[in-house]
Order: sequence, then C-alpha cells, then structure tokens
Amino acid sequence: MTRAETVQLLVTCLIDTFFPHVGEAVVNVLTRAGVNVEFPSDQTCCGQPAFNAGLWREARPLAAHTIRVFESARGPVVIPSGSCTAMIRHGYRELFADDPPWLRRAESLAARTYEFSEYLVDILDVTDVGARWQGKLAYHPSCHLLRGLGVERQPLALLAAVEDAEVVALPHAEECCGFGGVFSLAHPEISAEILERKIANLQASAAPTLVVCDTGCLMHIGGGLHRQRQMQHIYHIAEVLSKT
Repeated sequence: MTRAETVQLLVTCLIDTFFPHVGEAVVNVLTRAGVNVEFPSDQTCCGQPAFNAGLWREARPLAAHTIRVFESARGPVVIPSGSCTAMIRHGYRELFADDPPWLRRAESLAARTYEFSEYLVDILDVTDVGARWQGKLAYHPSCHLLRGLGVERQPLALLAAVEDAEVVALPHAEECCGFGGVFSLAHPEISAEILERKIANLQASAAPTLVVCDTGCLMHIGGGLHRQRQMQHIYHIAEVLSKT
C-alpha cells in the first residue's frame, strides 16, 4: 500500500480571518483525494500586501518568517490562493535578489509550492474529486492565478468533472474584478467601476453561481453582489469541490 503524501497548508490571511469555512473545504477535498494535510500553526502573512505597496523592508521579515516555518515542514506547500502562491514563487525572488543565502532558501520553498487547483490537477493528476453541484456555474480567473502563474485549464477541468453542474462562459472572464489587493484601496473609484463591469458580465452569463480561486475576488465580488442586492452567489472553488 502506497503511503499517502503529506502536504503543508498555507491557508492565507483572508481565509483565516474571513472565510475559515473555505479552509475547511480545502482540507476536505485534499483528504478525499488521499492526501494528509498538515497545518504549521506558526504561519502568518506571507508579506504580499506590504510587497505590493512597495514596502519591501516591511515585507522581508514576513517572507523570512514564512520561509523558516515551511522549511521545518515536509512535503509540498499547497495554497488556496493564486496571489499568495505567486508571491512565494515570484515575489520572494525579488525581495531577496540581493541576499544569496536567503534567495536560495526562497527558491527552495518556491519549488515545492502549488496553488490548490494546480496541485490537484498537475501533481495528483486528479480532476474528478467526487463533487456534485446542481445548476450552472460560471468561472472567474483571478489575475495572479491566470497571468502570474499561468493556471487556466486546471480549475476548469475540476469544475467540468463536477456531477450535475453545467459550466457556462463568463463574458470577458479574463478581465480583473477590480480588487487587486492594495489597488482597491489606492484607487477605490476605478476599482468600483471595474467591479460593476464584472457583475454585469456575471448577470449576462445567466449563471446563479460564480466560482473563484482567490478569496480576494470572493470578498470583492461578493461584497458588490450584496450591496446591489443581486441574487447570484459566489464561492471559492474548494467549496464547490467539497460538495457531494
């Protein structure tokens, strides 16, 4: 009997603070796929907000802490967020470009770090996780996931295998939802206009449910739907995949 692989879950700040049920769904899906999930309790923010704001001096201690925490844990690191995955894979290389010892440690962590859907499809070679969802689903690819990591087909392959679900096209799906982390704080008017367009495209899709892979998009689009009193719902992909 083959021993199940052990992975380390980097749950992200937004999930830990606002969407703990998404973290639970991630663990359920991975466990169902035959994976042992461990959670290093000392993990904190990966440093992405400070990095994106140009505060690299403040971001480095957070990045160094993340590296130290996951260096002491075995197995792949799985993250249910394209933006945090992109931070570890790409942002850390920039942060430590002038510090060779830390750069080597950052590259070592990056080499074993995967976004959630990417890990399921590309590493485990799994698309059908035994999920069932009644009705139409539209999918919004987040910017860091699609452009930063090149993860495009993996979430769609997972959704296509969900029993009873019909995946429909989201018009202009590749357009940003307007969140962009600190972008939405620095440019709230532009962010709001971009969000309006994303919600209009969701309505045009006729799908009652929108699926995303990043909780930043989940929070931003979900907030817009709530304020507009729209009937559509938005879920992290792990929530959909956890339903049986």
